[in-house]
Amino acid sequence: MLTDFSSLHSSKNLLAFSYGVDSTALFYLLSERKVPFDLAMVDYGMRPEAAEEIAAAKALARRHGKRLHLANAPQFDGDFECRARRWRYEYFESLIEEFGYDTLLTAHQLDDRLEWLMMRLMRGAGALELAGMEAESLRRTPGGKAYRLLRPLLERSREEIEAYLLERGVEYFRDASNFSGANERSRLRPLLSSMMQEHARGIRRSFEYLERDREAIRSLWETLHAQTELRILHLKTPSVASRAADAALKELGYLLSAAERRRIDGGKSLVAGRHWAIERSGELLAIAPYLQGVTLPKAFREQCRKLRIPPKIRPYLFREGIDPESLQRSIDRREKTPPGDSS
Repeated sequence: MLTDFSSLHSSKNLLAFSYGVDSTALFYLLSERKVPFDLAMVDYGMRPEAAEEIAAAKALARRHGKRLHLANAPQFDGDFECRARRWRYEYFESLIEEFGYDTLLTAHQLDDRLEWLMMRLMRGAGALELAGMEAESLRRTPGGKAYRLLRPLLERSREEIEAYLLERGVEYFRDASNFSGANERSRLRPLLSSMMQEHARGIRRSFEYLERDREAIRSLWETLHAQTELRILHLKTPSVASRAADAALKELGYLLSAAERRRIDGGKSLVAGRHWAIERSGELLAIAPYLQGVTLPKAFREQCRKLRIPPKIRPYLFREGIDPESLQRSIDRREKTPPGDSS
């Protein structure tokens, strides 16, 4: 399993850990290559086996001299997987901010990627969404701390990962609920597992093609300005508005709903998730936290009006001390710079 970890030796790394097959394999791959890292683990309090897994994780961390961060998740109403995922990443990002981690490592692999594709396919998605997870992406915490999200096992099948652990005699825990049939995802897994065993090479190649398509689509917009949680994007064609917004918001930790994407493509401004202001103005797309109850001085309001700063992002500019004229000059300068000219 020849995954390149050379870039991690000089960074402070955090591994999302569960003691399942994938994160256990990544634990040992990192350890074999002497990559420094700590562990972060979440207990959802839903399975009787969790106490045993946590005790084993603590013992593993002690044996290898690793710091283990452990959190107990709250109870979630409604869509458990979506809410749990959001809470989990909020927890990871709180650790990144508090302890200064540069990289978050997750153990998603090729079977996970195929599962994501099928779930998106059943709900309706384009090439950008079907490509799914990326091996590497740059993100920011709510507090503005930049970090890398790395998925080093994304091109490896679960079968390859299990073979790696078997060869080394490494034990790990199996979550029986993954194949219980209790939800749509678990009902898919036996079918997808069979597909992966027979067609792993073709599936891997298909994701390579989807990656190329994703890069081609992403060339159709440009980030003109990125500052804390503010994003100003230039759309080279209106048809990519929702895709551009979705990509920017994923970096900021929010996933757009299908209804929100439709509104953006329809040229409408909106507040997504009661938190994110998304404003369209011609070829420009502005995204910032939506703030209420912020009193703007008359001079600031008039300055924004003259510069055509979208109304919903003005309170955020004021709170963060972002000068509207400097912002407009930055946008104008980027728009007038010919492609390939970074002067």
